Amino acid sequence: MVNRKSNSPWGSSYKEGLPSTAVNDTVDIDQNLRATVTTGVIDVATGQWKGITLSDEQFTIDPTHEAVANGASVLSPQRSNHEYIDMTNYNDLIVAFKPSASGNFAISAVMGPDTYMYSNLTPVNAASTLRGSIGGGENSPSIYNILSDSAESFTDDVWNILYIGDKFKNQKLLQFSITNNTGGPSNIQFASLRVV
Repeated sequence: MVNRKSNSPWGSSYKEGLPSTAVNDTVDIDQNLRATVTTGVIDVATGQWKGITLSDEQFTIDPTHEAVANGASVLSPQRSNHEYIDMTNYNDLIVAFKPSASGNFAISAVMGPDTYMYSNLTPVNAASTLRGSIGGGENSPSIYNILSDSAESFTDDVWNILYIGDKFKNQKLLQFSITNNTGGPSNIQFASLRVV
């Protein structure tokens, strides 16, 4: 684009409502496009820098739950350094399950361990089914189980990948309860990937 000149908005001619321009009463208008990069913001309340949140590039893979009996439940993630998924600033979640036996598994989203705070709240009701209201409309219930699937069929020895959109947006303390309903024991591996 070409740069141009225009009457300055603070010039005496504009103040008087006259369209004429006095000598040296113009400003250069820069019409060049420039690329910018946003790297974050400073929180007005705390003065702390907050960087831009990016989607996870790879799945975080949890240690294997060994020989989970039929009818038994386990919680994932179960990593010793981080036993929950923090969805702060994330919208969607992709989860993956790799059982050693094919068949049905019950999956519920539950509150994470009470050894961690939910923001500044402690203790939390650990392992309780997450409840809430997502979306809206007159015909939808006010409060309901956010994710409670009693019979999800998985194939053995492969990653069974599920995309969950918007349900866990900004949930700070998320775990999954996985119940083996295959009829026999199964190893269960879990992985997650957060999406902005």
